Amino acid sequence: MPDQIWTIWWAWVVLGFALGVLEILAPGYIFLGFAIGAALTGVLVGLGLAPGLPALILIFAVLSLVAWLGLRASLGKRAGQVKTWDRDINDNP
Repeated sequence: MPDQIWTIWWAWVVLGFALGVLEILAPGYIFLGFAIGAALTGVLVGLGLAPGLPALILIFAVLSLVAWLGLRASLGKRAGQVKTWDRDINDNP
């Protein structure tokens, strides 16, 4: 049986690098989490963990979410991001 593209470790790493380049072209820490998730998925596939496409997509999604949350926690809000106000200055305490 020929190898499927999702069972080849370097395909995930190439996807990670492509998403990293996309992050450079459109900055905002959106694609960087996906890039880290794809690269880590490639590492797991390279170590022999290739359970099937649905499981790999789930692993990629979870790793991307964890990477994005880690980036968000470490880098914080961007300088020009809008602040949400919980109460008005004219509200009575």
